[in-house]
Amino acid sequence: MHSLTEEQTDLVEMVRDYARTALAPHALEWDRDHFFPVETIKQAGELGFGGIYVAEERGGAGLTRSDAALIFEELAQGDVTIAAYISIHNMVAWMIDAYGDASQQARWVPALASMQHLGSYCLTEPDAGSDAAALATRAVRDGDDYVLTGTKQFISGAGATDVLVVMARTGAAGPSGITAFIVDAHADGIHYGELERKMGWNAQPTRAVTFDGVRVPAVDRLGAEGEGFGIAMSALNGGRLNIAACSIGGAQWALDRAAKHITERRAFGAPLSQQQSLVFTIADMETELQAARLLLRSAAHSLDTGHPDLIAHCAMAKRFATDIAFTAANAALQLHGGYGYLAEYGIEKVVRDLRVHQILEGSNEIMKLIIGRSVLGRVA
Repeated sequence: MHSLTEEQTDLVEMVRDYARTALAPHALEWDRDHFFPVETIKQAGELGFGGIYVAEERGGAGLTRSDAALIFEELAQGDVTIAAYISIHNMVAWMIDAYGDASQQARWVPALASMQHLGSYCLTEPDAGSDAAALATRAVRDGDDYVLTGTKQFISGAGATDVLVVMARTGAAGPSGITAFIVDAHADGIHYGELERKMGWNAQPTRAVTFDGVRVPAVDRLGAEGEGFGIAMSALNGGRLNIAACSIGGAQWALDRAAKHITERRAFGAPLSQQQSLVFTIADMETELQAARLLLRSAAHSLDTGHPDLIAHCAMAKRFATDIAFTAANAALQLHGGYGYLAEYGIEKVVRDLRVHQILEGSNEIMKLIIGRSVLGRVA
């Protein structure tokens, strides 16, 4: 199940070439300058990375979640931050492709799949992060429109994107009162906050988004009223796999450089690679990343085949891969000694970028709740 097909091998080579030529040479500069490389991202759209698992008839690549895991691992070896944004964009495109009606699919999806339009996913709020069902943003029906009021927090790409998928409350408290909407990011009444100052992910903008009586045509409601929470959670299953893949890719990049560094760096008259403790560290990093990769591919297979436990499988892959990858990247920094702490080597950037992966798409503590409840549910 885990060996690559010839088509997947060719796909990996294509993505690797893009990551090495279009992303990697600029990653440190983009991070330093807090620059969101929209034109470079649109080049990814030309290669089919804007709608990886969107239907081909709507401009997507029509690939599997297993294929997507391979793509995001390679993209992250070029730039973790940009790979992670492309993951979020794909989530938006897929939600409209999967849950939209024919008119919505025709209107919104092709431009997202080509990345001529970029997307943002608006779920988290200042007082509703892990407890997404507690969100307070409201949408009130008024004739042929809904009037949207509230604030979203930590929105990736906000202020630089064209399409927002917004979760808002149309009914009572709890998940059954939440509805999804497709919103033009330039609509009247939308206000974007200042750029957040972050530990990492500096090459993609993160802002609060405030909706001040924004009128959204009822035809842009995604699914029926009350279906939004289920739509959001189904999107997060794939998002968790993608962010796991981004983590593995970033950590693999750091591991490769750490192995090269201890081979070339000499201390006490011999290469560092002759110190057994450092070799053991490399061995642990490699073993754990391989284990994370296999768990990710297994979870992607579960999502592709509709396995009954796919939610728990995606949570396990996300929790394990993001924890292991951050640990591995941090170990790579340690193996570089003082050089690892310098921006020009890129290792400290990967450490900073990977840290947030343990929080977003559902914190790893929430992943443990999902996994644990799944196990307990089998014996109830």
